[in-house]
Amino acid sequence: MARLAVVLCNLGGPDGPAAVQPFLFNLFNDPAIIRLPAPLRWLLATLVSRRRAPLARGNYDLIGGKSPLLEWTEAQASALQESLADLGEVRVFVAMRYWHPFSRETVRAVKAWGAGRAVVLPLYPQYSTMTSASSFRAWREAAGAEGLALPSSEICCHPTSPGLVRAHAALIRPELEAAARVGRPRLLFSAHGLPQKIVDAGDPYQWQVERTAAAVAEELGPAWPDLDWRISYQSRVGPLKWIGPSTDEEIVRAGAEGVPLVVVPIAFVSDHVETLVELDIKYRHLADEAGVPAYRRVPALNTHPGYIEALAVLVRRALATHGQTVLSEAGGRICPAACSGCPQAAG
Repeated sequence: MARLAVVLCNLGGPDGPAAVQPFLFNLFNDPAIIRLPAPLRWLLATLVSRRRAPLARGNYDLIGGKSPLLEWTEAQASALQESLADLGEVRVFVAMRYWHPFSRETVRAVKAWGAGRAVVLPLYPQYSTMTSASSFRAWREAAGAEGLALPSSEICCHPTSPGLVRAHAALIRPELEAAARVGRPRLLFSAHGLPQKIVDAGDPYQWQVERTAAAVAEELGPAWPDLDWRISYQSRVGPLKWIGPSTDEEIVRAGAEGVPLVVVPIAFVSDHVETLVELDIKYRHLADEAGVPAYRRVPALNTHPGYIEALAVLVRRALATHGQTVLSEAGGRICPAACSGCPQAAG
């Protein structure tokens, strides 16, 4: 078999205080995030990144001054490469969207290595036009600019892949048991929010988050048959209406009801600022203020063996599929017809 390059795509994060503002600029200058004409988007990204940088630096200071996302993604890449070793010459690369290594840097590395085939795999289990679609576009543009032309498969989503579901459940069980010592716990699946208008336009993200949460709850069912679980959304930015309910609203609700909470980062596969600061520090403080009797946060999947195996299964299936360049966890389309933003909508 020709040399196989597997490319793990993720958001990226600043590698030090000086990188915070340019990272934020890159984020808000992405047309998938700010859907305005280029000159207006550039101006808005400049203003917003300048204004938000001090607060963001303060958040990163709480976790060592930088994002751990690259280190976690590199660890996932290393574990996945080991899991795929039986396929022959396989190398797993990392491509970040808003900070180094950018897609163009990774394309150059893939080309220099002499890959004969590529599988592009965003580490977003639930597809969105604001995340996975942006990563795919950046990869294609970089490959075109660098003259990298090779057979490629893109894995658009894996919201209910068995390994991912089992890994979540394995991490959740001990936290549920601990919370149950003070009362019947509520499992709160917290995902990154999205503007309501994006979902209304057909983005499948919320539908897929709901499928992930339901699948994990079902996996937990034998031991927790009457599990109290809900979905919430965090990390709202800007004045637009976002999908809800918000995670902070659900924390306040749990406090008012005297319910222990177990919070699961259901759409984040690596611990980073949204889990280590927002969930672990800010929301924990809110839970204390709201009177939540117990607040437990489940770790992100990180390098859990079950999750790594789930990624390996996706890669192997992509290799076994000929003539289809965009694949879900099931191969074909899994989104309902209303999700016009599905990358397989044309099919």
